[in-house]
Amino acid sequence: MLSASHTFSIFTLIGYDTANKALMNVLIYFDCARLNMLYGNCSRPLPLYRVLPFAEMPGSPEDTKRTREDGEERLVAYQREFHALKERLRVAEHRTLQRSSELNNILEQFRRAIAETNSSKNALTNFSDETQKLLKELASRKPLQVPNIYHHLPHLLKNEGSLHPAVHVGLGRTGVSMVMGIPTVKRKVKSYLAETLHSLINKLSPEEKHDCVIIVFVGETDTEYVQSVVTGLEKEFSTEFSSGLLEVISPPASYYPDLKDLKETFGDSRERVRWRTKQNLDYSFLMMYAVSKGVYYVQLEDDIVAKPNYFATMKNFALQLSSEDWMILEFSQLGFIGKMFQAPDLNLIVEFILMFYKEKPIDWLLDHILWVKVCNPEKDAKHCERQKSSLRVRFRPSLFQHVGLHSSLAGKIQKLTDKDFLKPLLHKIHVNPPAEVSTSLKVYQGHTLEKTYLGEDFFWAINPTAGDYVLFKFDKPINIERFLFRSGNQEHPGDRIENTTVEILPFSETGPKSKEKYKRTDDRFYRIGQFEKGVAEGAVDTSFNPVVALRLSVIKDSAVWAILSEIHIKRRAG
Repeated sequence: MLSASHTFSIFTLIGYDTANKALMNVLIYFDCARLNMLYGNCSRPLPLYRVLPFAEMPGSPEDTKRTREDGEERLVAYQREFHALKERLRVAEHRTLQRSSELNNILEQFRRAIAETNSSKNALTNFSDETQKLLKELASRKPLQVPNIYHHLPHLLKNEGSLHPAVHVGLGRTGVSMVMGIPTVKRKVKSYLAETLHSLINKLSPEEKHDCVIIVFVGETDTEYVQSVVTGLEKEFSTEFSSGLLEVISPPASYYPDLKDLKETFGDSRERVRWRTKQNLDYSFLMMYAVSKGVYYVQLEDDIVAKPNYFATMKNFALQLSSEDWMILEFSQLGFIGKMFQAPDLNLIVEFILMFYKEKPIDWLLDHILWVKVCNPEKDAKHCERQKSSLRVRFRPSLFQHVGLHSSLAGKIQKLTDKDFLKPLLHKIHVNPPAEVSTSLKVYQGHTLEKTYLGEDFFWAINPTAGDYVLFKFDKPINIERFLFRSGNQEHPGDRIENTTVEILPFSETGPKSKEKYKRTDDRFYRIGQFEKGVAEGAVDTSFNPVVALRLSVIKDSAVWAILSEIHIKRRAG
């Protein structure tokens, strides 16, 4: 069969005009079986410029006329296909020469760089880690093609500066505990950016200002507008720029693909689909820039105010959960405000966003990441939510409040406020192992046990009576190190739990004799603790592990209501 490379050789060696005739001979030759229907015997190729006269063809005048017309149509079709092929080959030849020239230039640069370091015994040590990695990849030929960002954004290959900020103002501070990213775009009505920065910066202590960096991402390609934003911020925050606390970046126009012909999905208008798609790309660029700067990355917006001591609160909460396998810490219940990530997770998050940046908005994509990581398709939605709760932890009360009225989407008014922003903290948050929770107690005003276990609220129940229980049935047997249950809170300190025991159900019926010192219930639970002055806490004997369930059992009627404000079931490491 005639391949493209053979055809290319024909055009290269003998020229297009000669190849035109030669190729048509070949095409007709390979279609000989069809030509037999027209001309009878097709024992040799028929040249394009010497077709048998139609008068020599057998048959009636009608057949001759029909055959002539069919032959002319076939001939025109061959010529059309041939000219199209010739044009494709011409373009391919041009691109090949262009790529060859580019590769030769790159190769020459490598040769010069290597020549300059030949006198050194450790030549490669003069290169950066990234350059050394690139040289090793170029030197080793891989049989598999490794996916990368260019598979999702192929237009980036057209401009080598597509992934470099077009504007970068700041000292490029790194090695901090926390990086705060603030994307901003041009708003037709009012910009809240300066007020947001003042709120964040003014609530930082001098020490905290040296342990973080705030990155403002201006998601616009209008250089005049970007420069006007930079100029305004430099006048107002000159100290913060000179100290390294504040940076401003903006992407090049070549970073964005064509956003004109996006598919409209989920009932969103064309303009809204474009807005949310660009927003995904903006978040991705900002995260890629921030990933190597600190330990934690916090996503904020340009129209918020912060609570006093917000930095220390976030950092301490993250450190408290350092032994837990969390992925997102939420310090606000609204949108993409106050979402903290561990820096190493940003690479996974960006890759996932870029895979589906045209399909769904950012908050949906983040939820899908959690679903993919921990949800079992064979389980129900409640089971999935329990699993995701161990990766996505909500801190209350909120540390950030949304104040912007005019959205970055033109014409959209959003009166969004975080109802938890001013609430006092009436419960303590912990990450507990996934479990199905249930109780026989009568719940008061929606203060459910499920919310308490997830760290979202406190549990409030009406007068416990003997025989009532609170049960935590783990999704799979776990090894428990310690437990802590605290009742009452600062608004209702008298609603404490007393006369209640802590019981566990081991996975195994048999075990060491150390179990014998614990009293056992009729349904095989072991009593390992009890509430004293409203608190039950203690260590779990290792002989009980792994544990299937943990239960609080009321052994005597209570004259008061009961609040459970803190639940912490700590898993044993390893």
